[in-house]
Amino acid sequence: MTDIVRAALVQTTWTGDKESMIKAHEDYARDAAAQGAKVICFQELFYGPYFCQVQDAAYYEYAESIPGPTTERFQALAAELGMVMVLPMYEKEQEGVLYNTAAVVDADGKYLGKYRKHHIPQVNGFWEKFYFRPGNLGFPVFDTAVGKVGVYICYDRHFPEGWRELGLGGAQIVFNPSATSRGLSSYLWQLEQPASAVANEYFIGAINRVGIEELGDDDFYGQSYFVDPEGKFVGEVGDTHNPELIIRDLDLGLIKTVRERWQFYRDRRPEAYTRTVEL
Repeated sequence: MTDIVRAALVQTTWTGDKESMIKAHEDYARDAAAQGAKVICFQELFYGPYFCQVQDAAYYEYAESIPGPTTERFQALAAELGMVMVLPMYEKEQEGVLYNTAAVVDADGKYLGKYRKHHIPQVNGFWEKFYFRPGNLGFPVFDTAVGKVGVYICYDRHFPEGWRELGLGGAQIVFNPSATSRGLSSYLWQLEQPASAVANEYFIGAINRVGIEELGDDDFYGQSYFVDPEGKFVGEVGDTHNPELIIRDLDLGLIKTVRERWQFYRDRRPEAYTRTVEL
């Protein structure tokens, strides 16, 4: 397996309905594949609006089983394109048991598993506890055709423990699909993920949707990017207002270089961090 992985991120606007959003992302995936991308990640809750700006049980209807119809649709596309896919969706495990989840599909179309968002905010414009239970599947790392892939969703990024769990699991690329607003988090957006990439010595793909949707005032500012284990952006950061397909070449060989330079995993002292895991 080559050390160079061509990877893609999608930041886009709400089109007005679920089917047109799914179709738009199928088109993005085909475009990325035509440009040689071998892995792609979509934005948080990719086929819907960011409905957490309001608390309305009508939006429970966006939830579906994972795997389920949308997963299966993209499994077929992944197999056709030979592309690993990370699909952030609204999951219904059973009636009343709902999660903010990402499914991971390998390049042969095989469903590999899912990650459920652990950290659930409940602040103005981000009423997520109304919609989601906290994740309960740990921090899985998926062995894919492009390497070891992890997922950490939106608000998770503020919690360093999960980033480290993914690194300890062997992650080489961690995708961080998000929906975050200009007035709230823009000062953090180009700080946290680069710092986490440095601290944990892997690549991060950070995705944010764009635009202002009809459900509220959240101003989603895009600026999606890849960052390497040295904290450097891989190519330019995405546009602040417009939809964009971001495709970058990631040199996974840099992980070995950085880990031999800085032995963070050797020198960590988990037995000393007692308060970190206290309830």
